[in-house]
Amino acid sequence: MRIARLRVCLAAIGMLAAQLVVPQLARAQMPMEKHGSCPSGYHQSGNYCTPSSGSSLPALQKIGSCPSGYHQSGDYCLASSSSSKPAMPKSGSCPSGYHQSGDYCLKS
Repeated sequence: MRIARLRVCLAAIGMLAAQLVVPQLARAQMPMEKHGSCPSGYHQSGNYCTPSSGSSLPALQKIGSCPSGYHQSGDYCLASSSSSKPAMPKSGSCPSGYHQSGDYCLKS
């Protein structure tokens, strides 16, 4: 359980750092550790789900209910459109500029 929480925290930190460094529109989707079946627009490559194209929508490991603007796809929450707001798994309080949506923090 502690390892799983640590992975969620590290993923959230990484996602937040990526959002601060790279503007949302220019952000490319990165391979993510595979947990169950990959979401639509991704394919398995080794132990990862890798975007199938440069237009693959953002995806998050599903933890409880998906945030607003996302829907379940495989064992992930997949952005419903390219205009879906960035989200990250919730761990404690959401940071400034984000609000809680399901079990995630969603950019306000």
